[in-house]
Amino acid sequence: MPITAVEKDLDALTMTVVADFPVPVRRLWDAYADPRQLEKFWGPEGWPATFTRHDMAVGGRSQYVMTGPDGETPGGYWEFLAVDEGRSFEVRDGFARPDGSPDPDLPATRMVYTFEETGTGARVTTTSYFGSLTELEQLLSMGMEEGLRSAMSQIDAVVADLTSFAADRRAESQVLSDTQVRISRVVRGTVEQVWDAHHDADLMRRWMLGPDGWTMPVCEPATAVGDSYRNEWEQENGEGRFGFTGEVLEWDPPRREVTTERMIGMEGPAAVNEMTLTPVDGGTLLTVVVTYPDAETRDSVLATGMVDGMEASYARLEAVALTPA
Repeated sequence: MPITAVEKDLDALTMTVVADFPVPVRRLWDAYADPRQLEKFWGPEGWPATFTRHDMAVGGRSQYVMTGPDGETPGGYWEFLAVDEGRSFEVRDGFARPDGSPDPDLPATRMVYTFEETGTGARVTTTSYFGSLTELEQLLSMGMEEGLRSAMSQIDAVVADLTSFAADRRAESQVLSDTQVRISRVVRGTVEQVWDAHHDADLMRRWMLGPDGWTMPVCEPATAVGDSYRNEWEQENGEGRFGFTGEVLEWDPPRREVTTERMIGMEGPAAVNEMTLTPVDGGTLLTVVVTYPDAETRDSVLATGMVDGMEASYARLEAVALTPA
């Protein structure tokens, strides 16, 4: 059991949980920075979490649901108030309605996570700040302390896994819901390098090609909210031309952007792509959450080999467009 201390201060309206792990600080930090890892322990045992957004930067936001043993799906969110990479982060932690908006009927807390080295590895100290004694008592009665203890008990297995989230793994997809898919890969480059490679036309033409044998004759990137982009590809023999166009909905360089995506010449609703870049050990965790109009569209797109094509492009990105992080 990694928890070494739990202290409740009713006068200061705080609860502090201290947990120690036999791993470097960076490994423990990355477990919180990577949504694939975080959802393996965030929540009590038997209530796995699914993160549809995890934007670990000041002003960023995380959105998740937990699935209970009887199919319950309570939601929650984090609003990032401060981030000192590798050392600490501070969030407003609250309950969410089914549409993702904050639930005004339940209290939110301010939580500060501090990471430090110890003689045997790393320690994370979680301090929760409550708005009133009533809120503290309400959340404790709802099982907040037991939930944190249960969540912490699951971190050991996550941080001991040194292969599932390493920088040498291929791009992988994970179905998040009936309409959403998350594609993840660690790219060996800095956040700034990976961002530039997605928005500089000359760089994009060098790597964003999918399988060998394709060229990118049209590359018109967007650089602000409301801008439109257009990308077209064709085989080297001039056949098989296709492309996508869309609009920027949200823009927060060099960390995050949200765009629509529609295949040129196709009717119907557009997909929505949310790209998030997060610094981790070995480079930058590139996460793309794609929201499709329906499950049928989701499955038909995945069946085209989209993720394999993205992996070919990311491997080329590391080889020809980036320098080591």
